[in-house]
Amino acid sequence: MWKSGELISKVLSPALRLWLRSQVDSFDELDIVIEGKNRQILQGYIPRVSLISNQAVYQGLHLGNIQVLAENICINIGQILKGKPLELLEPIQVSGQVFLEPSDLSASLDSSILPGALTDLLEIIFEENGIKSAKPQIDAYEINWEQITLQNNGFQLKGNMRQNLQESVPISIQAKLNLFDEKTLQIIPLKIDGIARLEDQCHQFCVDLGDDVKIEKFSLEESQLHCVGSLMVYS
Repeated sequence: MWKSGELISKVLSPALRLWLRSQVDSFDELDIVIEGKNRQILQGYIPRVSLISNQAVYQGLHLGNIQVLAENICINIGQILKGKPLELLEPIQVSGQVFLEPSDLSASLDSSILPGALTDLLEIIFEENGIKSAKPQIDAYEINWEQITLQNNGFQLKGNMRQNLQESVPISIQAKLNLFDEKTLQIIPLKIDGIARLEDQCHQFCVDLGDDVKIEKFSLEESQLHCVGSLMVYS
């Protein structure tokens, strides 16, 4: 019979750490607090898990400081007690906050996710400014994003574009970024250099983050990006 606390300290905590290791590339620090009674956990139910992680890296994205809370978690406890990996049996809503510094964003430019997202942003800017079939045009270029600078309520993005073996052309996008509602970000381009068709027209637009995301607070300063919200985790 498991004593109070043994099930968490000897079984769940190591299993949860291994599961988190499988989800992220690395992290410098990780503090986990698991709340629940033995009877609940032996039924595969964890009422509450909170964690704090510093310098977590997910698919090359440097996420800075993260504070996360998850509740009502259903897991494969029978398999875990046999030494198998932890699995989520049902989707869970995870809430928390993340703090990103400029150095985190710069390091994330080498990731497999952020450069693609920035190129998608460029495609949206094209289409919102009346340039049809933007994706094939953008795909014809090799785009390298080199620098992201945070500003108060905005950002500046710098890089270069090159088509075939032609000389690369520097490009720059400066924009304001606001939280329009809990699922939508509003982007207000202020200045675009290096893309002739966009330099004289900058129309604001909104980006839908999807039904799995809910943002309660979003702020940008020169020294930090701070986001508070929640998202659904499926596995």
